Parts: sequence; C-alpha cells; structure tokens
Amino acid sequence: MENTGLEGKEIAIVAMGESQLDFHLSLIHSNKYDEVWAINAMAGIIKEVDRVFMLDPASRFLDTDDAGTQTGIMRKVLPTHPGPIYTCELDDRVPGAVLYPLTEVVEATDCAYFNNTIPYAIAYAMYKKVRAINLFGIDFTYKGNLHFAEEGKACVEFWLSKCISVGIDIKIAPRSSLLDTDKPLREKLYGYHRLDDPIVVGHSQGQGFKTMKVSEYEALQKELQLQKVKETGTIIEVPEAKRY
Repeated sequence: MENTGLEGKEIAIVAMGESQLDFHLSLIHSNKYDEVWAINAMAGIIKEVDRVFMLDPASRFLDTDDAGTQTGIMRKVLPTHPGPIYTCELDDRVPGAVLYPLTEVVEATDCAYFNNTIPYAIAYAMYKKVRAINLFGIDFTYKGNLHFAEEGKACVEFWLSKCISVGIDIKIAPRSSLLDTDKPLREKLYGYHRLDDPIVVGHSQGQGFKTMKVSEYEALQKELQLQKVKETGTIIEVPEAKRY
C-alpha cells in the first residue's frame, strides 16, 4: 500500500533543467528533505528517489524514440525502479508503475489544468497536504520551442499559486526562471526597477515579506556577512532557494 504519511512533510521535486545543480549543492551542504520526487529521467540520476512522476505512457520511452535523449536512460530505469512511478497507463515491463490518482487529485484541488508532467507532481503534493515544496531543475528554457516553454511554465506557476494560497511553503532553486526567481533583485518589481534606488521585496522566515530600498537591503546583507565572519571565521557562499 502506498505510504500516505505526507501531510506536514517537506519534499523536493527535481526535473532535468540546469537548476537541478542547486539540488545537488543543497545535499552537499547538508540540506535534508523528507522525500525526493523525480521527474522522468532524473530517476536515473538521483541516487535515492522516493517517487517518480512520468505521466507519459511507458511505451513512449520503451517502444519509440520520441523522448529523444531521455530514451536511453529511461529504458534502464523503468524496468528496474521499485516505484512508485506515477503514470497514466500500467505496463507489465514497468513493475514500479502505479496509476496516478487523477480523480482524487482533481476532486481535492478542484482543478484539472495539466499540460506537462510537473504540475501533476505539484498537485499531488497539494492533495497530500505537504508543508513545503522545493523545486529544482524546473526552468522551461526550451529555446527551440518557446510556445511549449511558456505554456508549461504558466501551468506550473498556476499550481504554485494554488499551493501558496493554502499555506504551502514554496522554495525555488535560485537559478530557476520560475516566478522570476533568477531575475536580479533590482528588476523584480516592474516600474520600481526604473528608480535610482529601487524598492525590493524580501522574505524572512517567520516574518513574511518586507519591502525596503535596495541600498538598505545591500547594507543589511553586508552586515549579515560580517556576522558570519565573526561566527565562523570565513564566508561560504551557498545559493539558497528563494521562498514564496
């Protein structure tokens, strides 16, 4: 039986984009997650994966080359991964495959907007009432298919908004384009970015969002760095996930 004890847990969802590197950095610096969920081929890259989301039928990978460079690694992963591998159709060649609980998720979230695999994972997390979602490798930087990139990103950000509205803590890899996370701080607020000393917004754990001028923010960051030097004798710059 599937483990249902996800309520209140912190999970990481890792896809194939460049910001997956931030996931590996987070592990190097001792970050921990209650569960790690892989999107498609990341199941063959990450050593310990609790769940895989592959909403295409397994036949797309096992019987065709439609998945391009993911094909080889998926042909190794699917017959051997213990699962659960959430998908739309069971296949005897994939022993870990389970049917995605579409009806339950749609009824619980009151929504059926899914145009790529990642929203299914986010919606499942919302359905299971997790406490926090960390997103890595979800960048939508498909230069050869901008329409697909924009369409997919919009769907993911829609689901993130739904999660935020019910109090789920959203943390995004710093180099990801989701919610403009990778934009320079000075450019995040349209209009204000044209000022000589732009207003910026930051998030402090337990204190919510705060607005301040960028000059004040930079002075605060210098003060925090000096405090690190006093406490540790050195500064180790580790990119931190941005919270929403």
